[in-house]
Order: sequence, then structure tokens, then C-alpha cells
Amino acid sequence: MKMMDIGEVAERTGVPPSTLRYYEEIGLIRSFGRHGLRRQFEPDVLLRLSLIALGKTAGFSLVEIAAMFRRDGQLDLPRAELHAKADELQRQMVDLRVLRDALRHVADCPAPSHLECPSFRKLMKAASRTRSPRKLPAKART
Repeated sequence: MKMMDIGEVAERTGVPPSTLRYYEEIGLIRSFGRHGLRRQFEPDVLLRLSLIALGKTAGFSLVEIAAMFRRDGQLDLPRAELHAKADELQRQMVDLRVLRDALRHVADCPAPSHLECPSFRKLMKAASRTRSPRKLPAKART
């Protein structure tokens, strides 16, 4: 098994060495010794870094991602949390589609006033329905 030094891992993944050292510090990855002053990693670190990147892209925190890895390196996926995250992403996609359509309409609408345009008003109504109301902290409500 060919070991890779931290520079090669950084080059192959696009993850800066400082981030790799941080990931090691918090237990997301681990090195298997050093060659001189350079940390050495097994090739499976590339897959692990891909999983970390995927989790971050999906909106999971590093703490949540770390909890998905068991001590033996295997995955322990929280399926209910994954379903909840997928549902959240689906809601965001709907919101983004409405926003995209509104922006395109505003850019292309020939109406002299957008506020008088029935299509624009319909898009604004849809946009206000898709946004979930945000709860104010108790201090702000008083």
C-alpha cells in the first residue's frame, strides 16, 4: 500500500494542508506516521475526504460528520437525519426555483411597472408562500 504525504493528499483533493491538519486534530482523518516532517496518509483518506466534502456540501457540520464515522473507520449513517436533510434540500430547491423564475421574469417583463404585472404579482405571492416564517427569539418578541 502506497502512502501519500500531506502535500500529495492536498494536491489530489484540493484540501489545503492546514485543513488536513485540522481534520486530523479533530479526528476526522488520521495520519500513519511521518516521512521527515511530512505526515503520511493511506490512500483511503481520499475517500474519507470525499465523504467529508459531500457532508459539508449537504449542510452537515464537521461535528455531525465526525459522528458518522465509527472508531474502526466504518460509516454509521444516521438515516433519519439524512432523510431530514434531503427534505430540507428539497424545500430549498423549491424556493430557489421560485426565485429564479421571479428574477427571469423581472429581467424580461415588458410591463411598464412590475407591480402592475399579473405574472410578477403571482410570482411574488408564490415566493411569500414558499418562505417559512422565521421564529423570533423570545427577547425579540417582548
